[in-house]
Amino acid sequence: MSTAANGTARRRAARGVALAVAVISPVLAVLSVLVFAALPEAWRPKDSIDPQTAAALTFPAVGAFLVFHRPRLNMAWLMSAGGLAAGLSVFAQALTLHVAAAGHLDAAGYLRWASHVTWAACGIALTVFLPLYSPDGRLPSPRWRLVLALGTAALTAEMTRAIVRPTPPPADYPYPAVIPNPLQIGALAPYNLSLQAANWTLIYTSLALAALSLTLRMRRADPVLRRQIGWPLLAFAGYIVFLVAGIFAPALHWFAFAWAALIPVAIAFSVMRYRLYGIDTVISRTFVAAGLVAVVSAVYFGVGALSSLLVSGYGQVAGLAAALFTGAFFQPLRRALQRTVDRLLYGSVGDPAVLAERLTQAVRRGDPAKALTSVVGVLRDGLAVEGVAVEVADGEPRYVESGRVGPDPREVPLVWHGEPVGRLLVGPPGPRRFPAAHNERVLATLSPYAADVAHAVRMAADLQRSRERILSAREEERRRLRRDLHDGLGQTLTAMAMTITMARMRMKNSPQAADALLKELHEGMSAVTDDIRELVYGLRPPALDDLGLAKAVRELADQYSPGPCIVVEVEGDLSDLPAAAEVAVYRIVQEALTNVQRHARADRVTVVLRREPGTLRVLVVDDGQGLPERPSAGVGLSSMRERAAELGGICVITGAPGGGTRVEVMLPLAPHDKPGPATS
Repeated sequence: MSTAANGTARRRAARGVALAVAVISPVLAVLSVLVFAALPEAWRPKDSIDPQTAAALTFPAVGAFLVFHRPRLNMAWLMSAGGLAAGLSVFAQALTLHVAAAGHLDAAGYLRWASHVTWAACGIALTVFLPLYSPDGRLPSPRWRLVLALGTAALTAEMTRAIVRPTPPPADYPYPAVIPNPLQIGALAPYNLSLQAANWTLIYTSLALAALSLTLRMRRADPVLRRQIGWPLLAFAGYIVFLVAGIFAPALHWFAFAWAALIPVAIAFSVMRYRLYGIDTVISRTFVAAGLVAVVSAVYFGVGALSSLLVSGYGQVAGLAAALFTGAFFQPLRRALQRTVDRLLYGSVGDPAVLAERLTQAVRRGDPAKALTSVVGVLRDGLAVEGVAVEVADGEPRYVESGRVGPDPREVPLVWHGEPVGRLLVGPPGPRRFPAAHNERVLATLSPYAADVAHAVRMAADLQRSRERILSAREEERRRLRRDLHDGLGQTLTAMAMTITMARMRMKNSPQAADALLKELHEGMSAVTDDIRELVYGLRPPALDDLGLAKAVRELADQYSPGPCIVVEVEGDLSDLPAAAEVAVYRIVQEALTNVQRHARADRVTVVLRREPGTLRVLVVDDGQGLPERPSAGVGLSSMRERAAELGGICVITGAPGGGTRVEVMLPLAPHDKPGPATS
């Protein structure tokens, strides 16, 4: 038979054995419960269901699942073997009491040995070996073999003590008849309880050391392995806590039962790496919930008791006072517990509020560009990742990176008041305990700050570009004026001076020629007047000084006839506007009407000038064919937006609701400017 065939046969055999154990163990657990229930009440134990029952029900099933996926995983076989031992132990206990209740006390004495032997085997496999070999099937280091030896020795010693213990007197026995011990050693009677206490002390010590091994593994592991270890650590720690607590409060044995059932599921999550991201959330919520229950209960009952003493006979008042105090402390307590667990899980960067405060202080100390560097630095610390970058969506995209985000970073959109302003790139996790669920809290807290800074960077860039455009436009305007004055007006005046000189020279000899030159001079002066008027109009339309903004806009509208019907509406007093605002509004309306006449094919245009407190609004709406599907940013549209931006305002060009185009401009005015009475 080939090697491959042998391997296949071994895998099938292993799966068959694991499946058989997964079926037999729960059957034994269920049979034990049924046997306990059928016992006479005097022979029925107080706790017929214990953690061993849970182990028999769950460990073999999860062990078989792991064997099917990873047949050579020693942890899977430990779970199967320990679960089978638990099933045999509880069934042997039930059978022992059943035989004793039937009167066969000697046979019951022999069955006791089986229950103790299988109990020890279950404890060694599941409470000593399993946590030490979790989650990868290897010991943390060879030194931990001492803990294996200690736990095995302690459980074996307790098993041996139970097998050879002296038969107790009837007065100390909880059942109607004493089950004799065929192997009792009577000389141990004075030391029996002391040996039992010593053995259990060593057993609990080995349990604690096994859980400690998981904690030490977590501190030294990478992020993925830390999340793997988190699941079994939480399960084993909870089981140990409730197991010890059950000694002092027997009612808590149900919690130990529940935690024992959760251990194999946690280990399966760890081994299969299934949804490991949630472990820190589970720990966090468990810690917070447990703390809330404990403290709120203490406050409630404490205040209730105090109120009962102070207000004797008024139980309702005591309950109301307790409820009020509990409600007052609930939310601050929850926040304090959450901060505490965040610090425990994530260290110095565990509190997102602290990160937000750091970020706020860093932003206040620098300009937007430096603030962006602070954002990525704080985010990298808070997320404990290898790199964080912020990319600002702008005409010239800005990219700031701290560390290395890698080839496939996580992308988080940055949105400022509904407007996308960039994206946050988060690199792979660095060496930290739990970088998964905590990241969501950090991102939820700090992303708005990052979006604010990205928006500020965009605004600063827009302002810088606007300043550059203004400076460029100013220099271009100066160049145009220089060219017009030099090439146009200057040459015309030079020619006029020459004409005057020639006219003076011919005045005496040829009056007719001088008269012709003077006529030419007169025509030249008219041309000069036109040139000056054109230059002045280019700087500021004279109609604004002669008529005011409202009448100047109406006169402008009249210049576009024949054409669409243009209605101008004025609301508020426009007489004391700043000169720059008047020019901007006039030019924007002029450009908008020009676009309507050239492209809109509109029948009606409405121009609204509205003065509001602190704002001047301009609205130009037509009923034409509207904007094209892919509008191109022409010179006219850019000019309107730039004129509004120069004064700190905005210009929005959209389609009108009923068809056509809508141009809306908002210009800020000084706070002391107040609108006057409405005019039309």
